[in-house]
Amino acid sequence: MGNWVVNHWFPAVVIAAWLGLNVFLFVYYFLLFDRDKKFYYTRVLLGSALAWARASAKCLNFNSMLILLPVCRNLLSFLRGTCSCCRRTMRKQLDHNLTFHKLVAYTIALFTAVHIIAHLCNFEWYNDSQQAADGSLSSILSDLHQDEESNKWLNPIHSNSTTPAYVTFTTIPGLTGVIITVALILMVTSSMEFIRRSYFEVFWYTHHLFIIYFAGLVIHGIAGLVRGQTAESLNKHNPEHCAQDPTHWGRKNKHSHCEEPEFGSIPAESWQWVLAPILLYVFERVLRFWRSQQRVVVTKAVVHPSKVLELQMHKKGFSMEVGQYIFINCPSVSCLEWHPFTLTSAPEEDFFSVHIRAAGDWTENLIDTFQQQKPKTPRIEVDGPFGTASEDVFQYEVAMLVGAGIGVTPFASVLKSIWYKFQHADQRLKTKKIYFYWLCRDTGAFAWFNDLLASLEREMEESGKAGFLNYRLFLTGWDNSIAGQAAFNFDKDTDVVTGLKQKTSFGRPMWSNEFSVVATAHPRSVVGVFLCGPQALAKGLQKCCHQYSSLDPRKVKFYFNKENF
Repeated sequence: MGNWVVNHWFPAVVIAAWLGLNVFLFVYYFLLFDRDKKFYYTRVLLGSALAWARASAKCLNFNSMLILLPVCRNLLSFLRGTCSCCRRTMRKQLDHNLTFHKLVAYTIALFTAVHIIAHLCNFEWYNDSQQAADGSLSSILSDLHQDEESNKWLNPIHSNSTTPAYVTFTTIPGLTGVIITVALILMVTSSMEFIRRSYFEVFWYTHHLFIIYFAGLVIHGIAGLVRGQTAESLNKHNPEHCAQDPTHWGRKNKHSHCEEPEFGSIPAESWQWVLAPILLYVFERVLRFWRSQQRVVVTKAVVHPSKVLELQMHKKGFSMEVGQYIFINCPSVSCLEWHPFTLTSAPEEDFFSVHIRAAGDWTENLIDTFQQQKPKTPRIEVDGPFGTASEDVFQYEVAMLVGAGIGVTPFASVLKSIWYKFQHADQRLKTKKIYFYWLCRDTGAFAWFNDLLASLEREMEESGKAGFLNYRLFLTGWDNSIAGQAAFNFDKDTDVVTGLKQKTSFGRPMWSNEFSVVATAHPRSVVGVFLCGPQALAKGLQKCCHQYSSLDPRKVKFYFNKENF
């Protein structure tokens, strides 16, 4: 429980502040439109639906202001760099950017639903008031200034033949509302985990409807269909007094003098909320476009077993840290699609590299393109690098690195960097011990990483630091012949599956045992747990971090970190 508080107090404070602001905005504007004298006559026509519509609109503006900030990757990388001297718990919060982005998106969807329902009620009640001919206050208000060019009317429906559907699809607020809603539905549904994993292109293209969403949001309120009494009119017509006898409006008598009320539109405000983040995001995209146009030279392209493509590249001025990632575009495959990949090279190397596993249409086509165009390589564009949680590996005395399948890529960068640090006797290396776990479904997946592990084994032994790296390889998919062959050759110096000295384990790790061993071996250390893998595995590791962290601040603490693109 103590470690949960340490790991989560800051995001909890951020979420609480964000929720608090949403509640404040909703309550404040709900009460404003539900009680303000300016909207007295508007409430006569619409009732409380006016307050529901306007309060939800304010919350929509607030969350639309926030939605772009978590995906400004250059901004996040800059903040991570400027926070290099901050506490690790502060830097870790930048890794929650996509979680916060999704949370804000779902909140926008919620308030959009409230806003739509409220306005559907408003249109219906506007229509009912216009068609009423009973001399009621709502009927009188609907007829006021309808035939004038002064634009002082209250009811936007000016004809008995006008339907709510007609207003919805012929007015600026109605039409933009429909467009915004359709764009939002497509973006939210295409962002589901299944769609993103299996049909990334669908997610990628539909997510760019955010341009239409913001364009529609900015112009949504400019027509001013929802109106209130003007300040000048309030000086000559007090609705709380004059509403009692609307038949005498505009007439002078000894009892009262109430001129006919005049109404004006509510100024459009959405642009004021979203202008700054839109400009920031435009700057972000311009910067990324300019950087992506710099020439990239592919110096090596190799297709490893299990259809993993290794690309070694060079780009002028490119600088990276361990565990960072880049976006890659191949115009011959798709001009518009950019996909994130973790760098597998070390900062000490004179090139940067990625390993790309065939996991969808785009990656399949990319690998096929490189295989078909030998010896000439297709053009590659690169945007990045961008920071991730793995940058903080060397901030911990002890690190547990967990990679699942191709999720080993950020740790390839880490282990390579350690190799170079040992070769150059880097005294600044704070890390004293690394536990590395790699989970793979098939034996072919081990092949491309074996050389690095074998080199690290040899380097550690030669430098007298054989105990620095403790690695375990787990084969989660196998048949009886592989298991039998491994058992038959168990006494050999090297593993029959990988050729390494460390024997391959069959099945999945017992994480409770692994954490118990680490906690016992390092009773007073701060342990960083880093994962690049599925969410189900993340939940198990996070649970173990909480379970095996001591409440005593002088004893072992586990900090969980997960890669998020």
